[in-house]
Order: sequence, then C-alpha cells, then structure tokens
Amino acid sequence: MGKNIIQQARGKGGPTYRAPSFRYKAEVKYLKNVVAGKIGDIVKCQGHSAPLIKLKYNNGKENYLIAAEGIRVEDTISIGPTAELKQGNILPLKNIPVGTQIFNIESIPGDGGKFVRSSGGFARIISKKKEDIVVQLPSKKYKSFNPNCMACIGIIAGSGRKDKPFLKAGKRYYYMKSRNKLYPLTSGQAMNAVDHPYGTTRSSKKGFPTIAPKNAPPGRKVGKIRPRKTGKKR
Repeated sequence: MGKNIIQQARGKGGPTYRAPSFRYKAEVKYLKNVVAGKIGDIVKCQGHSAPLIKLKYNNGKENYLIAAEGIRVEDTISIGPTAELKQGNILPLKNIPVGTQIFNIESIPGDGGKFVRSSGGFARIISKKKEDIVVQLPSKKYKSFNPNCMACIGIIAGSGRKDKPFLKAGKRYYYMKSRNKLYPLTSGQAMNAVDHPYGTTRSSKKGFPTIAPKNAPPGRKVGKIRPRKTGKKR
C-alpha cells in the first residue's frame, strides 16, 4: 500500500508542515507616521536569519526591524526623506544616491519591506529615473521599484552565519524545523514505487523527463510543474 507524497501531506495540514509562528518575536515591517526611534534591544528570532532590533518611538509605539551591520543598543534610527544617509537609517529610494547599499526594500510604498531580508545580504541602487529606480538584488538580477518605496541603508547583520558548518545532520534538522523547512530532502527516484510516481528500482526508468503532465491528477503532479523553460542556460 502506498502513502501520501509530500505535496499531499502538506495539503492535509498538521504540525509537521506548519511553521511555529507563535514563537516568532513579531512581524518585521516599517511603521507609518514615525520620524525616529531608539534601539532598545537586539534579539534573535527563529523565523529570521538576521538579528532584529527593538525600536522604541517617542509616541510610545514599538516595533521590530532587521538589524544593520555596525549598529548598537541606544543608537537612534531616523526615518523619512529628511533622514541622514547613515547606516541603519530608513529613507525613500528617491532620496538615496546611486551605488548605495540597501536592504529590506518595499515592494509597493507602505507594505513594510519585502525584498533583501536575509543575514549578510544587501542590494545596490544602479540607476534612477523619474518614474522608477533600478536596484540590483543579491541574486545579481535587476528590479525596478517605485521611487517612494522605503529601504534601509547598509548591510544586514549576521553575515558570517554561513561560515560555520552544521557538522551534524541533527543540528541541521532542528534548524530547518524551526523555519518550517522540510529536511532531509529525498529524491523521488530513490523511493519505492508505492511512495512516489518516480520511485522504482528498475534501471530502465532512471532519468526520464521530470515535467509533470498538464492534466495530471493530485499525487501525480510532481517534478517540474509548468516550467517556463528547462535545460542549460545559454
């Protein structure tokens, strides 16, 4: 008798495939109608790879933001078009010079930040036009943003995170579990035929195309699902 493949088990739901978001510190996004805040603490959240800073504002509000490299507790973070061009400050893209390193960029003005949020990452402003601003992302791809989108100056803290190896599979397992990432990943072709559509021990079945049929039923739609293109990049 077969068993549910991973996609089917995720669809059913359950604690195995559910992120423990009740243990996360807070949602990380920019607040509106604030000008400056003081860093009260630097904390670690298992839902984020980078450290977070706890900002306290003059109006009594508090929120968490991604920490920039080189900032300390009791530093003041300025927010808005008039903010100084300094590490950790938050400005609209139209007020940031070309070539500046930035992170936590808003996708649309007011959404709180969506792009470049993992530790050690940064983007760079490449060119500025009246209607859009071109930014080079950490993947080296270029993306256009609205000039009114907010971004934070500098590089995200925690850049040495990947320098230290996990050494043991158990530590890697619990790290991935804290983020709701499935680990270890098993190839479908390494499974038995009852467990996966690609599973078998017959040598004649190895290496067949992995593009899922257009009208495949649930449980068969595995592999590359409606890919735009396959094969070697040329």
